This record gives sequence, C-alpha cells and structure tokens, in this order.
Amino acid sequence: MASSDLLHSPLDSEHRALGARMAEFGGWEMPIQYSGVLEEHRSCRTDAVVFDVSHLGSLRVFGPQAKRVLQQTFTNDLERIGPSKAQYTHLLDSDDGHVVDDVIIWWVDDDEFLVMPNASNTDQLIASFSPVDGCEVQDITSTRAVLAVQGPAAATRLKGIFVDNEYPTKFTVVPFSFSGHEGFAAGTGYTGEDGLELHVPLAAVHDLWQSLLAAGVTPAGLGARDTLRLEAGLPLHGFELGPGITPLQAGFGWVVRPEKGEFLGRTPYLAELASGPERRLRGLVVNGRQIPRHGCPINLAGSTVGEVTSGNFSPMLNCGIALGFLPPEIVDGSPVEIGIRDRFVEATVVKPPFVSSKSI
Repeated sequence: MASSDLLHSPLDSEHRALGARMAEFGGWEMPIQYSGVLEEHRSCRTDAVVFDVSHLGSLRVFGPQAKRVLQQTFTNDLERIGPSKAQYTHLLDSDDGHVVDDVIIWWVDDDEFLVMPNASNTDQLIASFSPVDGCEVQDITSTRAVLAVQGPAAATRLKGIFVDNEYPTKFTVVPFSFSGHEGFAAGTGYTGEDGLELHVPLAAVHDLWQSLLAAGVTPAGLGARDTLRLEAGLPLHGFELGPGITPLQAGFGWVVRPEKGEFLGRTPYLAELASGPERRLRGLVVNGRQIPRHGCPINLAGSTVGEVTSGNFSPMLNCGIALGFLPPEIVDGSPVEIGIRDRFVEATVVKPPFVSSKSI
C-alpha cells in the first residue's frame, strides 16, 4: 500500500520531527522505532515510555440498551465489572467460534462504553452489532488520539500531569482533563508493565505529547511494543488470534462466560469445550541467541508438531523466544527443535509470560 493511501496519526509530524522510522501497520503509517527497538524496549522495562496507539479503533456505544447489545456480542461478562472499569473480551465468529477480534471495553458511564478494536477490524466490529432501539454506535476514531504510557516509573513520571486528575489503577477508567479538554485514562496496556492509556481529543494531543516528553517519558515505536508484548506472552491479532484460532486454543477460555447467556459464537465454543481443543498456544525458549520467526517449524522427535506464530529476540533474557500452537499432550519443559534458516536449534516448551514486571 502506498504511503499516500495510508491513514496517519494526528501526531505524525511529531514522530517525523523526532526522526522516527515509519512503516505500515494495519492500514496506518506509524512509528516503528526512534532510537532503536532494544533501547526503547529496555526503557519500558526499567523506566517509562510512551507509544502512540492512535491506530486502534474507538467506538462509542451508548444508550439504555448499550450494555445488553455488548453482552450479546462479546464473550466476557460485563456483570463482573461495572462503570469506571475496563474489560478484555473477544468477538467470535458465529459459525466456527474463531476469534474475529480481541478488544478492550472501557465502561465510562452508566450507559456509555468505549470499545477499542484492533486497527483493521473497526468496520467488521461495527457490522457485528445487531441494530437495537436504545443503542447507538459511533466510530470516533478520527476525533481522538490514544497514547499508552508504560513502565514501572510511569506513575512517577506523570505526577505533574495528574496533579488535578485521578490516576487510574489497573483496569479502572477515570475522566482525564488536559489543557481544558476532556478525555479518559485507563489502567490498561500491552507490555506486561504497569501504566495507563490516555484517550484524548485531537485538540489536546500535541501539547500532551510534548508534556510527556518533558516529563522524561521516552518515545517508543511499535517495534518495541511488539517485543514487549511477546515477552509478556500476549497475543497479536493475525498471529495468535484470528481465523482458525479459538479462545480455548489460545489459552483464553477465561475470557468466555457462556453462563451469562447468548452471544456470538457461543454454540461452537461450547462444542469445543466439550471435546477439548486439538492444540494449545505455548511458549518456546531457544537455547541461544538465534531468532525464531513466524512460520518456523517446531519439531519433536524428528516430526513437525507445530509452527511459530510470533518469535523474536528477548532483550531481557538475551535469547530467542517464540509462541506457537502445539498438541495439548506436549507438557511444559519438553525439549523441541525450531527450524531457523538452514538448521534446527534446541528450545524448551514453557508457559508464558517469558518475562514479568515483578522479575525485573
């Protein structure tokens, strides 16, 4: 796709002024790195970084029937939380139960929600909602920006910005005001670290970005966001979630609450729950610095038993790590081999995450 055909973040000029390397991501041209992926990754694990994640979708779902519509669309149960909370959930295909998208829902007011789909799935998500009187769905992606501030020093770095705002705890959502503009802050993220995400109007984002940098928060690109989520064992849509992949296969049965009643994909989910999934997502730690990549074969006793879905070098472990689907009988600690280029390298099956913030 040509650069002229891509969508651009409202902070595009800020990224280019910092010398960011730009690349296509989900139909958007976004910063992949500034100083370098390894440096930005380690800054997130030890201090605080900011990612521009404005490529994510934003749907405002509101009205007296909004909650009912969301309950009948997504897998998780909003009755388990309440207003001012956030919840991770899945949208399933009605026919085979594969994960169409994984989203975060921010419950911002009694009858108002923000639904945050992956970049390329916004239109598909809108189409999944059944028309119901008393529920409106608005695509507000073009009216706002989303910034993710992540890392163990995030709260300290943001003290000045949150003097007159409540700092959100994990999976809570609070109003956020900056330079006279109203938005939201949520204790969510995609790195395995503490931090938050800021959902702000376009009129506020440039000043907010500059204030974050002035507070000592390091700008980081989507390259580091990917290596961070991999170390944390978090799935990426199109790799660990998507066509042919169900929540049970990906290890997300806890996101599905069939006891709440009907929702899209409930019938095929229950059928697989009864029979058991034929494969499960597992972690793989390479014995060495070789880097496994998507599509690399995984062998056990000379036979191919799966392939890598995501793989990279772990800056914190100094070795290659990967995710891949394997037969359920292969247990943690099993030795396997991963085909990397022209040879097979030794690896060990593990349960993700590979790195947790408590271990750093």
